[in-house]
Amino acid sequence: MRRLAQTALLALIGAGLLHTALFTDLYLRYVKEGLRPVLIASGVVLLLLGAVNACLDLRRSPEPHESHEPHDPHEHAPSHGHDHSTAPKVAWLLALPALSLLLYAPPALGAYTAAHSNGKPVATTPKERFPALPPTSPLPLTLTGFTQRVQQDPTLAIKGRAVQLTGFVTPAGSGGGWYLTRIIFTCCAADSQTVKVRVHGSDAPPANTWLAVTGTWHPAGRLGTKTAEAALDVQETHAIAQPVNAYTDDLPLTPS
Repeated sequence: MRRLAQTALLALIGAGLLHTALFTDLYLRYVKEGLRPVLIASGVVLLLLGAVNACLDLRRSPEPHESHEPHDPHEHAPSHGHDHSTAPKVAWLLALPALSLLLYAPPALGAYTAAHSNGKPVATTPKERFPALPPTSPLPLTLTGFTQRVQQDPTLAIKGRAVQLTGFVTPAGSGGGWYLTRIIFTCCAADSQTVKVRVHGSDAPPANTWLAVTGTWHPAGRLGTKTAEAALDVQETHAIAQPVNAYTDDLPLTPS
């Protein structure tokens, strides 16, 4: 790979990062929202490196006329081995992810990832941290919030309450039902974790369908203890667009 191609590759990767982070929400498929400034800064740095590299190449360009200075007999003859000033051809593979950022974004993580990952451990909430639930019906909850209420709330406030949860469909395999799922990024896609709530009483929609599901806790185990299953008896479902904050377990945001 010649130096000119190396320069072009730096510029291509930088442009891909800037395109994804500045002009689209696609970067949220790979990293948390808080890392957007880092992506923008990285894209700018790569573009600057490409520009500097191009300037240095122009300055290093050979003179049009060969030098006629006397030859130094003690000067080493040029090496006829491999040219180490160029990068290996395999480096061209770096162009593929850069082009994908500009032309075709890889699909988002979804049901396949969730089905092959362990569920995210739900953090223990102190008993005094469970405030009274508002009278709203159905009550919007995150999947983590619902699980905590089911397994840890000593007041059993979730009993008989209609709740509304949002997530995408993951087939449950044997045992019936299906999972409403959210994939959560701690930092980026590489450290993603999964939280699931099992849904009973309805045939499984197609995998990766985003839904708002209304229902009540499915009695399994002792409510308010770890024996209780995070599961829902469905009353109503309706399809929704994938939310902007798809890789958090927050209540969905809609594009502004």
